[in-house]
Amino acid sequence: MAKAASVPARWIVRSAWRIHRAIHRCSGGRLGLWRPRPGRWGALRLTASGRRSGKPRSVILAYLEDGPNLHMLAMNGWGAGEPVWWLNLQAQPDATVQLSGRAPRPVRARAAVGDERTELWQRWREVDAKLDAYAALRPAATAIVVLEPR
Repeated sequence: MAKAASVPARWIVRSAWRIHRAIHRCSGGRLGLWRPRPGRWGALRLTASGRRSGKPRSVILAYLEDGPNLHMLAMNGWGAGEPVWWLNLQAQPDATVQLSGRAPRPVRARAAVGDERTELWQRWREVDAKLDAYAALRPAATAIVVLEPR
């Protein structure tokens, strides 16, 4: 049984996201993104089309690699509801991803299902021992989003 987890207040989580994006922007992209290492996730910049506006929307997300694919948790700071970036990708799955030290590349998003989801969830568990406790805070299952090269 997973130990109960708690997350910081929503305003703290949102402030941390804003600060992270500001560091990336103010550094001209030199800071704020990094590659995953054994036992650690990386940070990437995802740019997708807004589902209502059609305008480019960028976020910085934690990710892991699985061969040529990248995957992340659609966790919304472990709060209720789906993150906006995932809603945008469901409406328009083609996007662009920026990795540390690399040129932007086009990707297509999809949700992991079945055995693939189970395997990827286990990989995230290896990075965060409290993953199941955090996931239990959400009213619905947390999607694992796979970004495939296009």
